Amino acid sequence: MDRLLKVQSKTTMKMTYFEKEDILYLKISGGPESGSFELNPNITVELNDKDEMIGIEILNASDFIRDSVLESVQAKMLHLDKAQTA
Repeated sequence: MDRLLKVQSKTTMKMTYFEKEDILYLKISGGPESGSFELNPNITVELNDKDEMIGIEILNASDFIRDSVLESVQAKMLHLDKAQTA
């Protein structure tokens, strides 16, 4: 699904981790939620009535963070390796 997500300007994000449930919640801005959509099975994006992103909920957060960091590091190492052999 292609969707342009808007974020209010000058936002201060707050992160809350619920250890027992392994859920990471990123609060992007205040205000009531008027809708949401599932970005993938473990990530839900919350929207306000202006269709601006106000929050992100990540289930199985510890696995998500681990995998994201590993993927980022591996991509950078591959890029460095290609640069050194060129």
